[in-house]
Amino acid sequence: MKSAQVERYARHLVLKEIGGAGQQALLAARVAIVGGGGLGGPAGLYLAAAGIGHITIIDDDVVDASNLQRQVQFVTTNIGMSKAVVMADTLADLNPDITTQTHNTRLTLANAQALLSGHDIILDGVDDFNTRFIINTAAIALKTPLISGALGRFNGQVSVFGQTENSPCYRCLVPDIPPDAQTCSAVGVIGALAGVIGSVMAMEAIKLITKAGQNLDGRLWLYDGLTCESRTISLPRDPKCPACGPSAKVL
Repeated sequence: MKSAQVERYARHLVLKEIGGAGQQALLAARVAIVGGGGLGGPAGLYLAAAGIGHITIIDDDVVDASNLQRQVQFVTTNIGMSKAVVMADTLADLNPDITTQTHNTRLTLANAQALLSGHDIILDGVDDFNTRFIINTAAIALKTPLISGALGRFNGQVSVFGQTENSPCYRCLVPDIPPDAQTCSAVGVIGALAGVIGSVMAMEAIKLITKAGQNLDGRLWLYDGLTCESRTISLPRDPKCPACGPSAKVL
């Protein structure tokens, strides 16, 4: 490790759970972030700061004024610009150790496996169930761990899926699109919540890569911002899951 890296990652190197070996693992890791918005932004910032060697950002959207209330990777002068490109530039400025790749396109069943292959971890930061299901299908096919976060109003959640062959997948939690599914644009969201949930997603990725502690595989972390209370519940694999069960079918 170069002397400049020893200085940059000094607070990691003194952690017995990470140390030099863990930092080297972070520098060698490849992480894909689907959705460069409210969750992908803070997650990406902390992953870049941690020294994740390669970060791919997949997002076909552009920066809008309404994003700036919670998507802290953007500034006012970025309005109208590609989210993926702006975020990649921001991460590269934050840490010159990392490399970034952008795909200014929407993830579909046709391109998901090609865009997500070759990564050690996938982060799902999107806000619609169809795309979440596509990401989950690709993660299963690629045998790549998936970290999924969600938020709305003052509440959020994070889980890890597919770490092992016996782990649940996202559709063990959400087998079908809920009939009352709502978006942040419809119900609102407190901006700081995106930082809380996105940061936990980054933490789970770092733990997976460095093998530190116990990650959220097979568990769901729920956070209530109004009471500042959280709880973690067990999330078993569903034997009848439409995505990873014996009768699994392609979307």
